[in-house]
Amino acid sequence: MIKLAVIGTSWITERFIAGAIASGKYELKAVYSRSLEQAKAFAEKFAVELTFDHLDKLAECSEIDAVYIASPNSYHAPQSIQMMKQGKHVICEKPMASNYALAQQAYQTAEENNVVLFEAFMSPYLPNFQIIKAQLPSLGTIRKAHITYCQYSSRYPKYLNGENPNTFNPDFSNGSIMDIGFYCIGSMIELFGEPTSIQAQAHLLESGVDGNGSIICGYDGFDVVVMHSKTSDSYVPSEIQGENGAILADMISIGEKVIKINRGGETENLTVEQNSNPMFYEALKFAEQVEVNQIDKHAVERSLLISKVTTEIRKQTGVVFPADS
Repeated sequence: MIKLAVIGTSWITERFIAGAIASGKYELKAVYSRSLEQAKAFAEKFAVELTFDHLDKLAECSEIDAVYIASPNSYHAPQSIQMMKQGKHVICEKPMASNYALAQQAYQTAEENNVVLFEAFMSPYLPNFQIIKAQLPSLGTIRKAHITYCQYSSRYPKYLNGENPNTFNPDFSNGSIMDIGFYCIGSMIELFGEPTSIQAQAHLLESGVDGNGSIICGYDGFDVVVMHSKTSDSYVPSEIQGENGAILADMISIGEKVIKINRGGETENLTVEQNSNPMFYEALKFAEQVEVNQIDKHAVERSLLISKVTTEIRKQTGVVFPADS
């Protein structure tokens, strides 16, 4: 059993813990929060005794094998590096880092300390996403793709009321492209690799982050149009078009539904049943790497490419984070 600690006490941490425990590979041993009282309150839910409010003490704890990091984006790379330097394996919430340079530094640290670093990007490991990837050759030559994730943020009203939630705060390396837009870019790179060209535009909020945006990414013979927004909702599925047909995916981030339409109009529902907690699959994949102490090179390459592309998108749209300096 992998002895797991978590950094962060939000709903997403609870969801990951549920997926990790369901995999049968983990034992939750410790909880970290900047507030010890909050760490203890969270730990009580899982009958966990070890709690920390100092990261160095967590990093030095010999009872921990691996750490799940779900702190604000700007802390992801620094906290990952700190944990890995003390021999801890790390599964870090996406995005791995605020920018490409920090992502490279994080993976270099993993290599130097012979530990596994894994970006908690759940989409590629979902059975329905894997069906999309497996079905691409059946579409023939790819000619167009539209990948979208637009969801009105529950914290946007707070921003409009003059508050400063993390979601729209550049100090925490946040905004649309670094949040839900990540799923679009990550899915694109997993399916098609690195684009040959990028044209990005975005609507920036007064805080300095993007509320929404669009990107056209060029590939050999086709382009991918990405739409992302935290200030509006969309009900349009993502679509991949080939000369022989198309695939439609509802909520590509979690693989909700996959439909294939052949050129003649014949429709086939390719959706399969998958675990109700989509984080189950990433927890399982991370555990497999930890058990053999071998990092997944494809996952590393994908993670670095996503960071490279999102850093270029921010450069084009004028989104600058304090972490960039």
